[in-house]
Amino acid sequence: MRLHLIAACVLLTVVSVSGQARWTPSRTAWGDPDLQGIWSYNDDVNTPFERPGELTGKPVVGDEELAELLEERARRNVERAPTIGGETGAGPVHWYEFWNAKSARTSRVIDPPDGRVPALMPAAQKRQAALAEARRGRGPADSWEDRSLGDRCIVSRGGWPHVIVNPGSYGNIIQILQSPGYVVIVHEMIHETRVIPVDGRPHIPQGLRQYLGDPRGRWDGDTLVVDVTNFSNKTDFRGSRETLHLTERFTRLDAATITYQVTIDDPATFTRPWTLGVPFKQDQEQAQLFEYACHEGNYAMRNILSGARADERAR
Repeated sequence: MRLHLIAACVLLTVVSVSGQARWTPSRTAWGDPDLQGIWSYNDDVNTPFERPGELTGKPVVGDEELAELLEERARRNVERAPTIGGETGAGPVHWYEFWNAKSARTSRVIDPPDGRVPALMPAAQKRQAALAEARRGRGPADSWEDRSLGDRCIVSRGGWPHVIVNPGSYGNIIQILQSPGYVVIVHEMIHETRVIPVDGRPHIPQGLRQYLGDPRGRWDGDTLVVDVTNFSNKTDFRGSRETLHLTERFTRLDAATITYQVTIDDPATFTRPWTLGVPFKQDQEQAQLFEYACHEGNYAMRNILSGARADERAR
């Protein structure tokens, strides 16, 4: 617990601003802490999920080292540009958000303190090996079911919490809305909507499974704490499936910042619980979410499958 608190303090220090301790959060008309607004988490687009070996012992870097890292990341992004912004790619490079990300953090994993994901349990390693063996011999597009849930427009980038704690090169926007007894989080990509009751009701029966899990919220002072269970076995968060259990914490630090932390506790998969942290920033330049027409524009799925069939005919 002590190590977790230390790691959490590191995140708060990085995203906090001068005078944060004196800031008083606003309240909704019915008295709950007000988290509403449109928020961006693209500040962490360039932050590694796990801390690289060369940054061991450095949860954050100083200005000079950050400048060097950003320069190196920019160089790599330029090299990647033809694969993501070419004529048959995903749009011009200036659409992408990695150009503006300047986080000094060295990992999104904030606990364990080394910034690394804990090892898998032996049973989980066997489970992963069995899945890999079952997949052996199949091509990347023998069927639409061989493609990811994101490719199939079912959930964004692997679903919750993957979409939040592993920001992509675009679409890192959410809108939080509140009403008495509920907090609602709408994601711009695929327009996933999480409806989180905060009225004390129990979880749905264990036999009912959902791609994004079953969230139940409560207020701990000014922090929204969300307990998430009942994930589907079709979801996969770094090897954790139906036994995935999340505890999320949303804390508004000031008018423009929310810290988001999520603890993954799955004894069937990981050797210990671990925690990720991502800052949300108020998006002052975007007053609304925009349409994300995934199926309507999903030519990639058709082209991937038709290309695979063309390869088979050419053999």
